[in-house]
Amino acid sequence: MVDLHFLEDEELLQFFHCQKTEMSCMDKPQIFLDKLKDYDLIPEDTYEKLSRMKSKDNLRKALYDFLDWLEKKHPEDIRGFWTCVFTDTIVNKYPTLLIMRNSLKDGSFQFNVRQAEQAVNKETDKGKRKEVSEDEEKEEKKANSGKKKRKLRRRRIRDDDDDDEEEEEQAGPSSQSTPNKKKKVKINFSPSLKRGEKSEIWNWPMYKHQLPVTCGQQSGYLNRDRLAKGEKCIVVEKQWFTPGEFEKFSGKSSSRNWKLSIRCRNVPLGKLIKGGHLKSGRYKGGCKKAKKALFQSDDAVTVSEGEEDGDEEDGDEEDGDEDEDEESDHSSKKSSTNDTEEEETEEQPGPSHDRSNKVYKVTCGALEGTLHEKRFASGSCGKSIRTEASWLTPMEFLKEASCQTGSWRKDIKCEGKPLGVLTEANVLRIHTLLCTCSRCKPDCIDAEYEKNDDECYICKNEGEEEEELVMCDNCPRSFHQKCHLPHIDDAVLGDGTLWMCTFCVFKSNEECFYKDELKREAAMSNEISQHMLKCQYLLLCLFTADEERTFATDPSRYLSDYSAVVKTPMWLGKVADKLENQVYKTVGEFVSDVELIFTNCASYNRDNAEYHAMGNRLKELFDRDFRKVFNVSD
Repeated sequence: MVDLHFLEDEELLQFFHCQKTEMSCMDKPQIFLDKLKDYDLIPEDTYEKLSRMKSKDNLRKALYDFLDWLEKKHPEDIRGFWTCVFTDTIVNKYPTLLIMRNSLKDGSFQFNVRQAEQAVNKETDKGKRKEVSEDEEKEEKKANSGKKKRKLRRRRIRDDDDDDEEEEEQAGPSSQSTPNKKKKVKINFSPSLKRGEKSEIWNWPMYKHQLPVTCGQQSGYLNRDRLAKGEKCIVVEKQWFTPGEFEKFSGKSSSRNWKLSIRCRNVPLGKLIKGGHLKSGRYKGGCKKAKKALFQSDDAVTVSEGEEDGDEEDGDEEDGDEDEDEESDHSSKKSSTNDTEEEETEEQPGPSHDRSNKVYKVTCGALEGTLHEKRFASGSCGKSIRTEASWLTPMEFLKEASCQTGSWRKDIKCEGKPLGVLTEANVLRIHTLLCTCSRCKPDCIDAEYEKNDDECYICKNEGEEEEELVMCDNCPRSFHQKCHLPHIDDAVLGDGTLWMCTFCVFKSNEECFYKDELKREAAMSNEISQHMLKCQYLLLCLFTADEERTFATDPSRYLSDYSAVVKTPMWLGKVADKLENQVYKTVGEFVSDVELIFTNCASYNRDNAEYHAMGNRLKELFDRDFRKVFNVSD
């Protein structure tokens, strides 16, 4: 039985009005009539009359008359009618009813949408047509000839808006025998509009609770309230999905941008959210706030985090006696409010639940990485250690370092001390065995997101509220679309193919570059179109090395006297824009702009040793990488 709670009585009545003609044409409707009788929806005499009829034409006409009577005389019974006929035993017998039920479940309402659009067009065009003159109205009233009446009626139809003709087409078999029936009140499926306004279905009253959505070839129905709360909000055949799960269910998991891949009438949900037509809670995989690099010079730094990941929830999944001891020590120290902290945070779009996240430099033998406190759950749960190549759990990090027989608490070191020191001090909180948080019991979407960074590898922060992170399929890096070089097109996200970032593309093609050494002048004179990948790679390396983003934006925006000292400002963001827009013709032009950044830095910071040294450090890094990438001889 279909759930009709999300539809108003008026909407069900509108749906009934559209479908009664098709219902009257069903073959062998006896089972249908028996069901209506069981629910006391059909008068006894009408039931007996319909049951005795043998002629199909007469039966269809009489059935339509009954449905028309039910709509007009007992509209309060329409909800009960749909509840009655949408049971499995009935819809399996009558394919017509099955199609109707499916149209309610998936939100397509195709017949309603077309009729609504026609009504909108007619309302818009109505003002352009002439009103019927008073003389014509008087003439029509005085006319006694049936022929003259029909003639005037056809002219009124042409001059007004063809409403009567359309109603006669909907009326079904009974219309032939009732030519003098009162004019029906036209049902308007869309909101009233001013002349020239355009109506979209997400503004219609019948879609105020749910919207039909598609992702690839898969269709479903989006619950607006659930979306605003960050819950599972898309239903397909009684199964609920989060937007990310629906994207994966539809075979579009590679796009990893549900606000683009999920659409309502070919309009991305992201556009509806940005336009204020939908409200979206926080879902896994969205951007998170972070303002520091992954690899810091200090052993532990504090990072501003906009989303809690459930680290304070109970839960662990460990091996051996050590796990039971840790569980008993730490589970008793948990407060009851922490159990729902992750769920509450995901439902809150704002940053009111910010907490600090610490990042620790860790080693195991020769292997190095950084441990992120917010991702930690236990030795085997929560990919909390980031290496250059991947995210690992402590046990996986231990195995990667070829210490398979050791203990992660003892063999993984932080500042020369075993990691167990942090767990004993409750700095790293081990989750209990019964924990069901996304770290301990990840679903397929959570497990996929754990493989990549929670922050943009370039800008290290959240960026725009609605901007999603795009994850590389070959490395753990994540990027905003506009931070990466080249910029990531929406079409790339939606095609479902694997995507590699510029760092990975450069590394995979490094062996194909020419191996002959070049003089610097020869490298600088090369056309940049043949070496675009190298220049993009070099610039991205500078962005990542500039951890404080000192050289990323226009200095004159925050330094009032900068323009007086520096006549030709240049910054990394401007170089990136010129590179993206193909302004440079040669490699030398690109290099000249990059070097101008450091020249300006030295000119402005003559008395500031700290920033002068910072510019020199980046200049040396760029020179070194440039010689390596272009194989320039000293």
